[in-house]
Amino acid sequence: MKLRKLMFVLPNLFTCTSIFCGFYALTLCSGEATPAHLNQASFAIIFAMFFDGFDGRVARLTRTQSQFGVELDSLADVCSFGVVPAMLLYRWALVPLGFLGVFIAFAFAACGALRLARFNVIALRSKHGGAARHFVGLPIPLAAGMAVSAVIAHYFATRGAPLASAARVPIAGLVLALSLLMVSTVRYRTFKDVRPSARMLVVVLLITAGAVAIATQVHPAFVPAAFFSVYLLMGLVESAVVLARKVVTAGAGGAPTEEAEEVDELAGEEEAEEGSDIDEQDYL
Repeated sequence: MKLRKLMFVLPNLFTCTSIFCGFYALTLCSGEATPAHLNQASFAIIFAMFFDGFDGRVARLTRTQSQFGVELDSLADVCSFGVVPAMLLYRWALVPLGFLGVFIAFAFAACGALRLARFNVIALRSKHGGAARHFVGLPIPLAAGMAVSAVIAHYFATRGAPLASAARVPIAGLVLALSLLMVSTVRYRTFKDVRPSARMLVVVLLITAGAVAIATQVHPAFVPAAFFSVYLLMGLVESAVVLARKVVTAGAGGAPTEEAEEVDELAGEEEAEEGSDIDEQDYL
């Protein structure tokens, strides 16, 4: 019985380790942070993503899922993937923009918190909790991943040189775009329904070939940035296609298709799969 109680600590230990990685990254961003410090902070956030990705899986494996774990995971995500990346981006690119830079960095943290709050409310109202096939809005860990991958790619591409003044405005635009995507209703695939198949093997081989090409022809540090960018664009393209079909159907005066109706439903609730064993912690 005591061993069973101790098992409840295990997934929460992964979550707390994610918080520690975020806190360590925050200390690296404080004071007179050099490009090397910011690069180290980016890797600390990557480690936080690793531990965050396993807490829900460990909870399912040990059958220790709990509402406490879900809430703790949400708080950890606000810290490690909201506040800390916002500070990292501020110190890396937004300081010279003055109060505008402060506001843009704040928008990233605030939109991440809003997305988490929206998901938690939807999960409480849902019979099955969480989405099965799609995220609604860009998940905060992936938004943080896009941000830190840009920092890492720039550090290795410039060999530790500070960010050029001309790049600050485009970076500010990227931060705002990531913030809006987190609170949007753009659908992003979870890939939880992927099953081994010949088609899947071809996709994996293409992804591997692309990663090797980028690593050998450009630099290995650009591989994460490229993958995050493709994922962002894929969600935008898929949502645009569904929206275009809805507009065409409405213009033709026909009955709305199932995909078109799905667009309206996204604003109110996450997709759920009956009987799914997917833990809420995997979708924050």
